[in-house]
Amino acid sequence: MATLELLGFGQNGWGALLLVATLMTLAVTATALLIGAVLGTVVATAKLSGNTLLVGLGNIYTTVFRGVPELLIIYLIYFGGSSAVTAAGHWLGYEGFLGLPSFAAGALAVGIISGSYQAEVYRGAYLAIAKGELEAASAIGMNRGLRLRRVVMPQVLRYAIPGLGNVWQLTLKDSALISVTGLAELMRTSQVAAGSTRQYFLFYIVGGVLYLVLTSFSDRVFNRAERRANRSMPSAAMGQA
Repeated sequence: MATLELLGFGQNGWGALLLVATLMTLAVTATALLIGAVLGTVVATAKLSGNTLLVGLGNIYTTVFRGVPELLIIYLIYFGGSSAVTAAGHWLGYEGFLGLPSFAAGALAVGIISGSYQAEVYRGAYLAIAKGELEAASAIGMNRGLRLRRVVMPQVLRYAIPGLGNVWQLTLKDSALISVTGLAELMRTSQVAAGSTRQYFLFYIVGGVLYLVLTSFSDRVFNRAERRANRSMPSAAMGQA
């Protein structure tokens, strides 16, 4: 079968399935990044709190989930979670296996991993803010909530953009590991297409090219966002950054 036919959108082509799989990869990555943003914000706040217990818990989270292989975390959440849900179902009188949804389990697992990296990005961005600005905000009577909205958050987001760009790229690539759950994302679909047609080299190359397109486009988006953020920063703040 001709290569163009295999990659086309016709009856025998895999083009439509690869397109849907690419969109699924983006959906998993975006969901995981949002989950990671919530977890990362909470953990970064804990590590900056000065409370010994909270700092210790935050350090454990970032150490464990940055140190343990990503695939192992996915296995633990998907297969371990499914076993736990099944056991709970048996206790309630339900017979049979209860598996976690592949998308939810995969996004959660990658989101937890992403959160461990985002926590350090946010913590570093906060520490980059000049102490004088925080002191000045307090001196003019800003309460804690107002300082957070008008001084802290805008600058944290600006300083965090480069790091978040790297985390997005890592999360996008980590989403390929979710193929072990059977979710039809880009890696899984490339595997199925390669096995069905025995055109392994072709479909793995196509999968790699699609990942490269996604990461290259994402890199341009984050670079543009970083330039815009830097243009909006006062020159004094830029010098301190």
